[in-house]
Amino acid sequence: MDIQAIHSILLDKFGSEIVGSEPHKAIDPWIQVDGRSIVSVGKFLRDDQRLLFNHLNDLCGVDYFEPDPKKAEKFGHEPHIEVVYQLSSIKLKHRLKLKVRLDRWKDGVAGNLPCIPSVSSVWGIADWHEREAYDLAGIHFENHPNLRRILCPEDWVGYPLRKDYEFPLEYHGVRGR
Repeated sequence: MDIQAIHSILLDKFGSEIVGSEPHKAIDPWIQVDGRSIVSVGKFLRDDQRLLFNHLNDLCGVDYFEPDPKKAEKFGHEPHIEVVYQLSSIKLKHRLKLKVRLDRWKDGVAGNLPCIPSVSSVWGIADWHEREAYDLAGIHFENHPNLRRILCPEDWVGYPLRKDYEFPLEYHGVRGR
């Protein structure tokens, strides 16, 4: 099943406010999903017999921000964060990419992490993927059963995959650069 057919099913079920009026065309096309509805869309994608997206291959956070003011003019994006979901149906042998767009900071306040509901109740493996996105990109997953750092030490400050992240010169007496 191609992305157009999958989007048509989602459009009938959720409407364009939730899944957009059409898929985004690219080499690897995707469907934009409203973040507040990601759990219900995920459950539908997993359970509907026409779709059966039973496997979350990957979930990652992407920071669309250009810290260099000269380059920012040509960047072509408003600064934001995206959560990208790569799904597969093992039984039906089709794949799908979903994206959720979030503000870089909740309520526009630097340091307030953007929030999105956790899909760990839909796909168990999301537990680990969401922890990684939290740890490295600074995305808070609401209702996650164990949201804590997974790669960086618990006392690490900041989120290393944020474009404005400044690597510390020293950590616990060990010089970094």
